Amino acid sequence: MSKKRLDVLSWDEYFMSVAHLSALRSKDPNTQVGACIVNEDNIILGIGYNGLPKGCSDDEFPWGNVGDTLDTKYAFVVHAELNAILNSHASLKGASIYVSLFPCNECAKAIIQSGITLIVYEDDKYADTDAVKASKRMLAAAGVAIRQVEKRLLVKVEEVI
Repeated sequence: MSKKRLDVLSWDEYFMSVAHLSALRSKDPNTQVGACIVNEDNIILGIGYNGLPKGCSDDEFPWGNVGDTLDTKYAFVVHAELNAILNSHASLKGASIYVSLFPCNECAKAIIQSGITLIVYEDDKYADTDAVKASKRMLAAAGVAIRQVEKRLLVKVEEVI
């Protein structure tokens, strides 16, 4: 009788890998972010990546990150977390979101309002910015739990493809 395979992905590795796979859809030349929302039964409810809104051509809007606001991506790009929320057609109450980069303050607002109760993130490279400090303050006040996973423990989709 054969035994089951034991070297399977953990749920954290699996869902963070889905977030990384989603990030590969981003046209952003500097930062590709992916998000995956799951319910308490480990069913995926929504995925997203940072990109332009539907109907906006990736070739007609700027992708730079330096210059006047209208000459950069910042006024136009929808973040991965918000895209995952908007792409979901189910209640997100009590759900978890896996995201490759810690959410900014604007995404934190959407996460809180949607009913998500746990953020599992990988990178916090903007931890010292006011946007992330505001995000963490709001998330704590709203009772949204946060948990960081180590990069080295995750399966990198880029390495598998």
